[in-house]
Amino acid sequence: MQSQVYRTQWMEYTNDLCTTILRPNQIHHFYFLPFREQPIYSTRAHVFQIDPNTKKNWVPTSKHAVTVSYFYDSTRNVYRIISLDGSKAIINSTITPNMTFTKTSQKFGQWADSRANTVYGLGFSSEHHLSKFAEKFQEFKEAARLAKEKSQEKMELTSTPSQESAGGDIQSPLTPESINGTDDERTTPEVTQNSEPRAEPTQNALPFAHSSAISKHWEAELATLKGNNAKLTAALLESTANVKQWKQQLAAYQEEAERLHKRVTELECVSSQANAVHTHKTELNQTIQELEATLKKKEEEIEKLRQEIDNARELQAQRDSLTQKLQEVEIRNKDLEGQLSDLEQRLEKSQNEQEAFRNNLKTLLEILDGKIFELTELRDNLAKLIECS
Repeated sequence: MQSQVYRTQWMEYTNDLCTTILRPNQIHHFYFLPFREQPIYSTRAHVFQIDPNTKKNWVPTSKHAVTVSYFYDSTRNVYRIISLDGSKAIINSTITPNMTFTKTSQKFGQWADSRANTVYGLGFSSEHHLSKFAEKFQEFKEAARLAKEKSQEKMELTSTPSQESAGGDIQSPLTPESINGTDDERTTPEVTQNSEPRAEPTQNALPFAHSSAISKHWEAELATLKGNNAKLTAALLESTANVKQWKQQLAAYQEEAERLHKRVTELECVSSQANAVHTHKTELNQTIQELEATLKKKEEEIEKLRQEIDNARELQAQRDSLTQKLQEVEIRNKDLEGQLSDLEQRLEKSQNEQEAFRNNLKTLLEILDGKIFELTELRDNLAKLIECS
């Protein structure tokens, strides 16, 4: 059941890559992904990245929880963490032996990726999912370390006979294993031989097979580089066309600036002939400005007087309103005083009635006490008669 889920997720992932990432005349590195990488563990989490400016705050890269999967490349013995938000790859991190997954809270964990120059963060729905993801990270990190050590040992074993048989040959330079690899995933150099090997064919069968696999891998990488080169060439041509267009616009702007400069010079010549008119006009303008300033002051004084009159009217209206309210309050006060007098009379009458009622109660209690005493004596007498009989 779990393998079926992984297979379904993988089909959706490859379909998205083929429809959105790949374009005509472009060979992307993901094109080779379905033939060698397989998902081995998946979970769901909210994905974050560290803010590149502050290096302190977290920036969410997904609006909701997305699928985060571990992938294994059997060809290169590489483990990767990949997550897609629709058709956008928001995590593409290769696990290296020097990486560390840190639990910062009960439901949040993070790790740093030096190749992407960022720090990824995952928020899980429960502590169990976080612990499971951390266990898988540690497991695949250890597997990546062992795979790297085995690869280095294999390279040393295969390169030693070649170095002995061709002592004066030149070694090829170090090259990264793939575009997505990090500095920790660089492999040891292969030794090229310009002459036929001196060892037996059975001893060189393994190096030749490994060299064939490496050559196929580099052919694929060469095709990827060619595609990237074509893309860069197209971008360069587009930039060149833009530069030409900008140069034409700059020339047009320069011509317009020269024309405006000539026009300004002509206007300056005309203005020099009308200095006297300009002086007289300046004096008239000053007089007009003084008159306008005086008029403005008078208008401000009139406006202040109007505001004072309006304020006085408002105060008079408020005074009349308060006088009317005071009269109403006095009338109401008289009514309340009459009601208070009635209430005092009622209260006095009620107190008198209560006093009479208390006196009646006391009389009844005295009569009741006498009756109780008589009944008690009658009971005692009856008890004596019963004892005597």
